Amino acid sequence: QTYKIAPHPLIMGFLKVAGIFALAWASSADAFLASPKLALGRASPAVSSSLRSAQTYKTSSSSLQMTIAMPPPTNMGGPLPSIEGMLPDCPATKWDAENLDIAAEQAKYRKEGIAECIMEVVADDAANAKGVQYFEENREKFRAHLDANGAVVLRNFDLSKNPEGFRRVCEALDLKQCLDPIHSSGLRSFLSAKDGVYEEVNKQSLAKHYIGLHNEATFCKTAAYGAFVCFSPASKSGGEFFIADGAKIFRDMDTEILKEIYDKKVRISVSNLDLDFLNGLGPLKEPMAQFLKGVVASTVAPKFEMDLDMIFGADGKEMRLQAIEHPQSPVNRHPVNGMPLWFCNVHNHARYLRDRRPCSVPEVGMTDVYYGDLSYLPAKHLEHINEVSNKHIETIAMKEGDVLLIDNYRVLHGRDVFEGDRLHAVSWFRKGDEEDTSAKDVGALNSVINKFIN
Repeated sequence: QTYKIAPHPLIMGFLKVAGIFALAWASSADAFLASPKLALGRASPAVSSSLRSAQTYKTSSSSLQMTIAMPPPTNMGGPLPSIEGMLPDCPATKWDAENLDIAAEQAKYRKEGIAECIMEVVADDAANAKGVQYFEENREKFRAHLDANGAVVLRNFDLSKNPEGFRRVCEALDLKQCLDPIHSSGLRSFLSAKDGVYEEVNKQSLAKHYIGLHNEATFCKTAAYGAFVCFSPASKSGGEFFIADGAKIFRDMDTEILKEIYDKKVRISVSNLDLDFLNGLGPLKEPMAQFLKGVVASTVAPKFEMDLDMIFGADGKEMRLQAIEHPQSPVNRHPVNGMPLWFCNVHNHARYLRDRRPCSVPEVGMTDVYYGDLSYLPAKHLEHINEVSNKHIETIAMKEGDVLLIDNYRVLHGRDVFEGDRLHAVSWFRKGDEEDTSAKDVGALNSVINKFIN
């Protein structure tokens, strides 16, 4: 005789929590947008046959094993030594947001103007023939524009068509590599660990997800510069990178709206844990809720080094536990030149805006934005932020080997939806004068989590 045994609701609830913990560990805000490594099947047809050798890199695409052509070793001086495990931690965020006269600073920008952000450099045969030497010779010019204006686009260079060549470009420009701001979570995957090159958001599961404007920053950590490189554009369509100047967004925001957000500050929720099963526990509901809140706060949240508070019911759902960053200013002065900037990830993280765009992030990874007191920003404010941000978006269509350098405090970035296989990558950099700290070894954690995501 066959008996059917119904699992006890409490047991099923604990199993659900275990799964939620695993998902939460793998899907915090931008962390969920990470692109884990995956061993795959076929080689890209886009590889140039004129180059002498090739190296295979594992990517997050569900159908692509990208073979990146390696340039001839002429004038290279041999392969670069590995820097795997040697990168310093991402530096602490430099906050300088107190006592800002919003109206006066906006008026100053309108009177004096803001120089164009982007310098575009297109290589010719002579530049490519020089290889690394070209970047050494032009280092001061490129770095001066990057520091004064915010962005440099390098096009048609042969050297940057693979991770090691890309690293050579960055080193020739005296950019000092560091880890991603949330590297300690184990959720950022290296495309080439030996070159300190992370894979960008190429996952097929997130191909239809629009990534809004954001600085690569948390309340605690911010990279000074970023360098984005295209090894293969989307094979069918889309996937364009885009940026916006935080100075221009600050200038063009409605003064009263900006002052209100500045005065109230913002808090960003980076993950949702729905624990509705606890409603069936009767008198044990509250103590169990607090126990689980403590478990998440002490075991999961510290991995992200983001100063997170675990809060129930902030969005009106009683048993939804959200990981929410501490209150922070939506504007910040640039740590070097003191320019007031829109320095806030609302355009990407506000659920109101995400719900009105292509979005493929599951509920556990959905983000949201609150005022410092955990009340919601009005819809009209979010629509205004979206309108002003979109007004200043500059689309950067990239081909193989193209590189975009940004000042990560001044310039926000995002990515459009795409179809087909895509391989973009990124490295992050310190200013160079920060305290040199070592990050935790998260290699094993990174491997486990990234396998779980896929």
